[in-house]
Amino acid sequence: MFDFQKITRETDLYNLHTHTQYCDGHATIEEFVHEAIAQGFTHLGFTPHSPISVESPVNMSRESVQQYFDEVERMRKVYGNRINLYTSMEIDYVSVGDGPANEYFQSLPLDYRIGSVHFIPALDNPSEMVDIDGKFPAFKVRMAKHFNGDIEYVVRTFFAQMMAMVEEGGFEIVGHMDKIGFNASQYRDGIDEEPWYDKLVIDLFENIMDHHLVIEINTKAWLQRNRFYPNLKYFGMLKRFNAPVVVNSDAHYPTLLNNGRLEAIKLLSVL
Repeated sequence: MFDFQKITRETDLYNLHTHTQYCDGHATIEEFVHEAIAQGFTHLGFTPHSPISVESPVNMSRESVQQYFDEVERMRKVYGNRINLYTSMEIDYVSVGDGPANEYFQSLPLDYRIGSVHFIPALDNPSEMVDIDGKFPAFKVRMAKHFNGDIEYVVRTFFAQMMAMVEEGGFEIVGHMDKIGFNASQYRDGIDEEPWYDKLVIDLFENIMDHHLVIEINTKAWLQRNRFYPNLKYFGMLKRFNAPVVVNSDAHYPTLLNNGRLEAIKLLSVL
C-alpha cells in the first residue's frame, strides 16, 4: 500500500494532487517536474481527472491513459534521482458501480487513487449528471437550469454521493470532501454555517474514519478565496480524531504547486 504517512513525516514539500495537459491542467508533466524540483519538492503525484461515463471537457479520455503512464515513466527515468514521481488519478464517482471501485480503475497500475465528486443528478432528470464544480457563475446558471434553484437539494445530494463513494471504496484519498460549500455559500450566504450542513460534514467524516481513508486538505482556493477543503473550522475535528491527512494544492499551474499548503500545515500543527 502507498505509504502516505512516510511522505508526510519526511517533508512538507510534496503534492499528490496535480493536473497537467492530460485533463484541465495548464502545463505539461515535464514543466511541473521542473517547477517542483526548483521549489525543492521531493514527492510529486499526478492526478488527471479520470475517464468518465458522462460528457465532460475536463476529463481525460481512455485513449490517452497509456500515453499518460508512458510520459510519467519517461520523467522517472530522466528526473528520478532528484524527485519521486507517482502515477495516480482523481477518479470521479458518478453512480453505483461507476467510480473508483470500478473494475477498469482497479486494473490500472496506479500508485494511489483519489476519489472525488464533481457531478450530481439533475433534480427533474436523475439520469442526467450535472457538473456542480468549477466557478460560481457557471454554477449559478446550472442551479437555474438543472436544479430549479434548490440549493439544499444540491448540497444534500453532493454529500449523499460522497457517502456512497466512501461505501463503495476502491481509493485511498478522499478529495476535497466539502468543496460544494464554497459555491453553495455564494448562492445562499451562510448555508455552510447551518446545523444541518454541519451534520452532513460530520456524518461524512465519521464514515471516512470508519473506512480508514486518508482525508485530503485541499489548498487550491486558500489564497484566492480564503478557504480550504475541508473548511478550516473542521481542522479541529481532524486533529481530535487523529485523522490521516495529506495536504495537496490541486495544482493546475506549476507556479501554484505550493499554493496554501504551508499555511494549512502550520494551522494543523498549532491545533
